[in-house]
Amino acid sequence: MCRNIRPLNNFEPPASDDEVHAAALQYVRKVAGTTKPSTANQAVFDQAVREIAHLTRHLVDDLVTTAPPKDRETEADKARARARVRYGA
Repeated sequence: MCRNIRPLNNFEPPASDDEVHAAALQYVRKVAGTTKPSTANQAVFDQAVREIAHLTRHLVDDLVTTAPPKDRETEADKARARARVRYGA
Protein backbone atom coordinates (compact mmCIF):
# COMPACT_ATOMS: atom_id res chain seq x y z
CA MET A 1 0.00 0.00 0.00
CA CYS A 2 1.28 3.40 -0.89
CA ARG A 3 1.81 5.56 2.19
CA ASN A 4 0.44 8.62 0.41
CA ILE A 5 -2.99 7.07 -0.06
CA ARG A 6 -5.08 8.24 2.85
CA PRO A 7 -8.32 6.75 4.16
CA LEU A 8 -11.28 8.49 2.54
CA ASN A 9 -14.23 6.87 4.29
CA ASN A 10 -16.34 8.32 7.08
CA PHE A 11 -15.15 11.92 7.10
CA GLU A 12 -17.17 15.05 7.53
CA PRO A 13 -17.27 16.65 5.02
CA PRO A 14 -17.06 13.61 2.71
CA ALA A 15 -14.00 13.03 0.54
CA SER A 16 -13.82 15.46 -2.36
CA ASP A 17 -13.41 14.43 -5.97
CA ASP A 18 -9.86 15.84 -5.82
CA GLU A 19 -9.00 13.56 -2.89
CA VAL A 20 -10.47 10.56 -4.69
CA HIS A 21 -8.52 11.42 -7.87
CA ALA A 22 -5.28 11.86 -5.89
CA ALA A 23 -5.72 8.43 -4.29
CA ALA A 24 -6.42 6.86 -7.69
CA LEU A 25 -3.36 8.53 -9.18
CA GLN A 26 -1.13 7.26 -6.37
CA TYR A 27 -2.51 3.75 -6.77
CA VAL A 28 -1.95 3.69 -10.54
CA ARG A 29 1.57 5.12 -10.11
CA LYS A 30 2.37 2.38 -7.61
CA VAL A 31 1.00 -0.42 -9.79
CA ALA A 32 2.60 0.96 -12.95
CA GLY A 33 5.93 1.50 -11.20
CA THR A 34 6.30 5.04 -12.54
CA THR A 35 5.19 8.54 -11.66
CA LYS A 36 5.33 9.73 -15.26
CA PRO A 37 4.36 7.25 -17.96
CA SER A 38 5.93 7.33 -21.40
CA THR A 39 4.04 9.05 -24.19
CA ALA A 40 3.06 5.63 -25.54
CA ASN A 41 1.43 4.73 -22.20
CA GLN A 42 -0.05 8.11 -21.25
CA ALA A 43 -3.57 7.40 -22.55
CA VAL A 44 -3.76 4.01 -20.83
CA PHE A 45 -2.37 5.52 -17.61
CA ASP A 46 -4.93 8.36 -17.66
CA GLN A 47 -7.78 5.96 -18.41
CA ALA A 48 -6.76 3.77 -15.47
CA VAL A 49 -6.74 6.79 -13.14
CA ARG A 50 -10.24 7.79 -14.32
CA GLU A 51 -11.62 4.28 -13.87
CA ILE A 52 -10.04 3.77 -10.43
CA ALA A 53 -11.29 7.20 -9.29
CA HIS A 54 -14.79 6.34 -10.51
CA LEU A 55 -14.83 3.03 -8.66
CA THR A 56 -13.30 4.59 -5.56
CA ARG A 57 -16.02 7.25 -5.50
CA HIS A 58 -18.68 4.53 -5.66
CA LEU A 59 -16.97 2.57 -2.90
CA VAL A 60 -16.64 5.54 -0.56
CA ASP A 61 -20.22 6.65 -1.24
CA ASP A 62 -21.68 3.18 -0.71
CA LEU A 63 -19.82 2.13 2.45
CA VAL A 64 -21.99 2.04 5.57
CA THR A 65 -20.78 2.57 9.12
CA THR A 66 -22.32 3.23 12.52
CA ALA A 67 -19.23 5.09 13.72
CA PRO A 68 -19.50 8.86 13.98
CA PRO A 69 -17.79 10.77 11.15
CA LYS A 70 -14.14 11.66 11.74
CA ASP A 71 -12.88 15.22 11.75
CA ARG A 72 -10.08 15.89 9.25
CA GLU A 73 -8.16 18.25 11.54
CA THR A 74 -8.27 15.81 14.46
CA GLU A 75 -7.05 12.98 12.24
CA ALA A 76 -4.28 15.21 10.82
CA ASP A 77 -3.18 16.09 14.37
CA LYS A 78 -3.02 12.37 15.25
CA ALA A 79 -0.94 11.68 12.14
CA ARG A 80 1.48 14.49 13.01
CA ALA A 81 1.84 13.11 16.55
CA ARG A 82 2.59 9.63 15.16
CA ALA A 83 5.17 11.16 12.79
CA ARG A 84 6.88 12.98 15.67
CA VAL A 85 7.18 9.69 17.57
CA ARG A 86 8.38 7.84 14.49
CA TYR A 87 10.83 10.42 13.13
CA GLY A 88 11.59 12.62 16.13
CA ALA A 89 10.78 16.27 16.62
